[in-house]
Amino acid sequence: MKTAIMTASYVGDFERCRLLCETIDRFFSGNWHHYLLVERRDVDLFRQFAGERRSVVSEAELFPAWLRSFPDPLGSSRRIWPTPFTLPLRGWHAQQLRRLALARHIEADTLLSIDSEVVIVRPFDPASLWFDGRMRFYRVEDGKGTVSSDHPRWIAHAGDLLGLPRDPGFAHDYITAAIPWRVDTARALLDHIERISGTGWLRAVMSSRDISECMIYGRFVDEVLDGAGHSHDPRPLCHVLWQKGIFSENRAGLVEFMRGLSDDQIAIAVQSFVGHPLSDIRELALGLPAAPAL
Repeated sequence: MKTAIMTASYVGDFERCRLLCETIDRFFSGNWHHYLLVERRDVDLFRQFAGERRSVVSEAELFPAWLRSFPDPLGSSRRIWPTPFTLPLRGWHAQQLRRLALARHIEADTLLSIDSEVVIVRPFDPASLWFDGRMRFYRVEDGKGTVSSDHPRWIAHAGDLLGLPRDPGFAHDYITAAIPWRVDTARALLDHIERISGTGWLRAVMSSRDISECMIYGRFVDEVLDGAGHSHDPRPLCHVLWQKGIFSENRAGLVEFMRGLSDDQIAIAVQSFVGHPLSDIRELALGLPAAPAL
């Protein structure tokens, strides 16, 4: 089985992405290639990570010419993506759209989405996600709100895109920091959105800013395909610290978080806005020396 690992990143997560690339190279085996999906202005910076098994993909290769980033006119250091069809998008919207777009640009069996904050800590062959023609797929039964209070809005937007109820009466959770998709299913999802909307999938998805690509894919698998080709599993591949305040933001708190790594998880992730230094994450997760400064 061929796996396309995809990481949508940006300059602010550059050092985290460096650590992710190091740990993928160290621990992953099998038939895989890693794609770093970045905005136009970040391509040259991220190219230092490129190699035989890693490519840097500009969003210019994935998006139409009318969707590109500009400095925030309100004066923040952030970027915005103005569009002719909706309110300006933010970076987290663009990252999700890149992940959806890649399905039509690669030849593989699996799309394995891994966030920049992830650190691989154990050996892993992505082919192990498959058994008897079905792919292991993360889902927590009726897991509403396990990640974010925005969950209901993400569910509703996915329903609009897929021709499904905005409130299906349950709220499975499909969101984690390292999640596999089937490439054939991801392509079928984009085709389905275009049939339902009567327009291109990209324009349809950005009709609302309540975008969760994981929710869109998950509802498509469960409510359109009735789970075909997937084997549901509530065990996430990655142990994630999603929020501030759960553990003390010091070395002891990070140690306490890492004790929660289960035997069947291959990675940890600490969200970038949680105040743990990357040097501590690197040392405690892997015992690797600090990366040299640019």
